Amino acid sequence: MADEPGGNRRGPLRQLDARAAHLVAADLLARRPWTRADLARRLVRRGAPGEVAATVVADLTARGYLDDAAYARQWVESRSARGYGAARLRAELRARGVDAALVDAAIVGLAPDATLDRAFTLARRRLPVIARGRPERVAARLSEYLLRRGYAPGVVVRVVRELTRVAATGDQIVT
Repeated sequence: MADEPGGNRRGPLRQLDARAAHLVAADLLARRPWTRADLARRLVRRGAPGEVAATVVADLTARGYLDDAAYARQWVESRSARGYGAARLRAELRARGVDAALVDAAIVGLAPDATLDRAFTLARRRLPVIARGRPERVAARLSEYLLRRGYAPGVVVRVVRELTRVAATGDQIVT
């Protein structure tokens, strides 16, 4: 029952009409921003038929309450500030149903120098933890970490090469 749209552990939800679906959508949008696809899925989960959910989402989009482009720009800005790279951000936004063209447009706004600086900062912060392990694995583990965070392989190679060179020579790592 929990896997069926409109169902949960307490039993089936009442089916939402357009008015009730608008109210549910307004309540959800008051809490946080949503993508069009996420909101449509949530409305179906809450008991709205697919066509009602699509109509509500289209109406809210036309009125300016839903904007996937603005959502993507905000997502990229906030998540990149937390140390995530373009590949990870692209995957997260596509998983939320944002169109690929909108995702690409939002990610273009990332400055390459800022991306490199964020990767260096993140790696410098993580390096002391990684360096406690086997010395021969430091470069590989740091590379894997940065790649998981979504940084491009070229950025990862540059950061790892620089930081492992600094660590090998015994120079002070400036954080």
